[in-house]
Amino acid sequence: MPLVSGTEFLKAAHKGGYGVGGFNTNNLEWTKAILEAAEAKKAPVLIQTSMGAAKYMGGYKVCYDLVKDLVDSMGITVPVAIHLDHGEYEDALECIEIGYTSVMFDGSHLPFEENIEKAKDVVAKAHAKGVSVECEVGSIGGEEDGIIGSGELADIEECKQMVATGIDYLACGIGNIHGSYPDNWTGLAFDHLQAISDAVGDIPLVLHGGSGIPLEQVQKAISMGVSKINVNTECQEVFAAATRKYIEEGKDLEGKGFDPRKLLAPGTKAVTELVEQRIEWFGSTNKA
Repeated sequence: MPLVSGTEFLKAAHKGGYGVGGFNTNNLEWTKAILEAAEAKKAPVLIQTSMGAAKYMGGYKVCYDLVKDLVDSMGITVPVAIHLDHGEYEDALECIEIGYTSVMFDGSHLPFEENIEKAKDVVAKAHAKGVSVECEVGSIGGEEDGIIGSGELADIEECKQMVATGIDYLACGIGNIHGSYPDNWTGLAFDHLQAISDAVGDIPLVLHGGSGIPLEQVQKAISMGVSKINVNTECQEVFAAATRKYIEEGKDLEGKGFDPRKLLAPGTKAVTELVEQRIEWFGSTNKA
């Protein structure tokens, strides 16, 4: 199945009251793990590359080719979008030209008027090629590829202005953060989420920092208009834990246990299992 934009299946999720996962990849193993999970659960999925991950993997062209070729060679039948996560303006334009089917231009750290003007340009260039666009208002707490957000609540009027640029889905700060949530985190600001949802109408909302948010809060957010949930940190954590266990048990010293295909297998399996579980959480099983 060819790669698709995220627009139609996220509109369907918004209308149907369920969420779709945006899972970040870092290499071949993670990409296969995400695709295997999505296929097993018959769920649409966005495979996301951050700017840092793309640099690590060899560039956006390598990331695009890897996802596209694995979808073909693995016989994947569910809708898959390849998405740029938290992209700078120039990165978003590069990904549009390369063939990404969905991009996030993150101008939340810029003066608002500059954010809006660049968003308009990204939307025009992306939509000309059938590429969906996500933009952000109110930075998400934590750090993502050097962009540090304090986690403020998104301004309602700014959300409305951003939606008016023609974007396909909106990321908005509602008390969520990237990375691990601290013990004193007070939870998502549901009153504010409801106000945003009421103000912007039927556009799908995006929940960044989806790792570590309790199930009941995730599902409540979905019921209030969130249609895309980003997951990255939890995948990193389970991958690291499974790999550590393999080495601490001395498996790498048994026979050819040092073979990277064996060494990375437990972590890869852990990522697949987590993605399958999160798909269940989000309600997108059998929604392909």
